[in-house]
Amino acid sequence: MSDILAIQKRATEEWQALQHSQHPVIYIGMGSCGLASGAGAVWNSVQKALLKSKRKVDLIKVGCIGPCYLEPFLDIQLPGSPRFIFNNVDAERAEKLLDDYLFTGGAKLKPLGHLGAPEGKINGTESFWDLPMLKNQKRIVLRNCGIIDPENIMHYIARDGFQGLINALNMGAAGIIDELKVSGLRGRGGAGFPVFRKWQFCRKAKGSPKYLICNADEGDPGAFMNRSLIEGDPFALLEGMLIAAFAIGATFGYIYIRAEYPLAIERLIKAIDQMKNSGFLGKDILNSGFDFDIKLKEGAGAFVCGEETALIASIEGHRGMPRTRPPFPAISGLHGKPTTINNVETLGTIPNILRKGGEWYAGYGTEKSKGTKTFALVGKVRRTGLIEVPLGTTLREIIFDIGGGTYKPFKAVQTGGPSGGCLSKDYLDLPIDYESLASAGSIMGSGGLIVMDEHSCMVDVAKYFLRFTSQESCGKCTPCRIGTRKMVEILNKITEGKGVMEDIEILENLAGTINMGSLCGLGQTAPNPVLTTLKYFRNEYEAHIIDHRCPAAVCRDLVEYRVIKEKCTGCQRCVEVCPTGAITGPRSEPHNLDPEKCIKCRACYEVCRFDAIAGDAIVIE
Repeated sequence: MSDILAIQKRATEEWQALQHSQHPVIYIGMGSCGLASGAGAVWNSVQKALLKSKRKVDLIKVGCIGPCYLEPFLDIQLPGSPRFIFNNVDAERAEKLLDDYLFTGGAKLKPLGHLGAPEGKINGTESFWDLPMLKNQKRIVLRNCGIIDPENIMHYIARDGFQGLINALNMGAAGIIDELKVSGLRGRGGAGFPVFRKWQFCRKAKGSPKYLICNADEGDPGAFMNRSLIEGDPFALLEGMLIAAFAIGATFGYIYIRAEYPLAIERLIKAIDQMKNSGFLGKDILNSGFDFDIKLKEGAGAFVCGEETALIASIEGHRGMPRTRPPFPAISGLHGKPTTINNVETLGTIPNILRKGGEWYAGYGTEKSKGTKTFALVGKVRRTGLIEVPLGTTLREIIFDIGGGTYKPFKAVQTGGPSGGCLSKDYLDLPIDYESLASAGSIMGSGGLIVMDEHSCMVDVAKYFLRFTSQESCGKCTPCRIGTRKMVEILNKITEGKGVMEDIEILENLAGTINMGSLCGLGQTAPNPVLTTLKYFRNEYEAHIIDHRCPAAVCRDLVEYRVIKEKCTGCQRCVEVCPTGAITGPRSEPHNLDPEKCIKCRACYEVCRFDAIAGDAIVIE
């Protein structure tokens, strides 16, 4: 252990030197969301300016801190000052910031907030963000995201990285599993199965070798929790895999990750190389006699491969299709050997539990749903991004306190992705935990939260998710393959104004058949969006069927758009977004909309700030 002590000492010294640097430090958010918003150009601009100035400045790349709607982020830490946060920075604004804070010292551009300790001083261990979206969160698995350079193992070690592994090696496999039992951690991939029990089954199973698989095949529309964690802190996932492997007796593991995550893959490869070079991966890890190696397996993006047995089939080189269970993977998984599969968030949480203890982790959450959960908060909410809150936090707290609410009146929130359900405003005070969501007809899923307002048509939303699951069905089960397609056909019929009231009964009957007859979770939960929208928004189905009207003015066959002259200010926002030139008129004068050219894309309806675009119902004879 002398080697690890030396590495920890050097890492701590380097980190403290950075935190208390006598020259400026600049941090730029370089996650996928930041890069998509232009962080690459900001990075290049800053590099160029610093090279020209010849001033001593440390330039650090970090992952996403969470508020994706504010990307790109550029943070400046001056000697003796907190880390000031600047949002929505482009290359031009970056140059002004450098000029203000580094070169001329004018400091004319005010920061959005700062990162520091409660007393306002820099603290390298426990830090907080004073941003509105982040100050009400509890960041455990995301504690390093946006803080450290995800490509620098020394940053991770300096913030108690691998301390969980060291503790695990000292307490032994039985001790690890007992600690997880105390923590109450349940799988964060959707099913919520107790982690300690899954590991226990695999450890006791007969057969060798045993395998560990990380499921990073994140496929829910609007979900990016796993990707952001890997991009911001890949070492947390890898440390969690080491602990899991040691606990179940595995010497080899796979990370099954979709190929659409190139940045996450790149950072995992770099992290694995650094861990091997530092003695944290490979043979005789930390002189403990424990051997473990990891291989990345890139998936082709099939949603069904998020299901454990389909994922295993894909790794083995077969078509990704689920198989019947039992036997469960813990008994007969990869190559017929005992296999444990956990998702990214589950494994990323493990090091924190082994670092601070099961009782500490169980102090967050509810009686049956312990700890914290990450969510991708997207849709019609003001503040979109990645969040982490204790389980038991209400939907109202997440959507309105953390997310800032909606611009238009709130209507619904979809939890659990395409396998989840749409909950109405009557459920805003529902605590988010496994049991509460199930009682409302939805699920936790992997953590997607899609917020909808009065401009969302719930029939159209149900159709969107059913179409997704129908297209992603592997086709093995007849109820799933045929049933979901038939449900989509009926929903198309309703949104076209051609539905009849009997269609609702058919949808409900099909939902029961698909649920009972499907082999895997994809088919079993596919009807949830329809069932919950029928339960909480039946009036919208009836409006489409009886009145041939879409209350939200979404369904193209049931709406025609026009400009309300009395409200139109001639701001030309609608003119700028119209793809067909259907809207015309000079600035500051009421515009005109040509129905012959209008393709009903809703772009004008969405951007108008004065409610001057009306969606009128078309009567279908």
